[in-house]
Amino acid sequence: MKTTDVIRRPVITEKTTVARETGGVVVFEVAREATKVDIRRAVETLFGSKVAAVRTQLQHGKVKRQGRFSGQRSDWKKAWVRLKAGEKVPEFLEGA
Repeated sequence: MKTTDVIRRPVITEKTTVARETGGVVVFEVAREATKVDIRRAVETLFGSKVAAVRTQLQHGKVKRQGRFSGQRSDWKKAWVRLKAGEKVPEFLEGA
């Protein structure tokens, strides 16, 4: 799996913002096939920060409906990446 295909987008919510500010944890939406090793390598090469630990979580898609029609969103994978002490958070997340 290519490094650029592993990380899809950062997840920015109130909970992830608090985790980033207090614990040095960054949260990403990643490819479902990506392993913890793939995620670690992608973060270290793309952002230049050393990774201490990676935790993954499968998010199940919600059932949504509009009127009488219902459908389901796709399942996706979330990665909680803890950076080593002293490492900086990627620049694009500084103002978020």
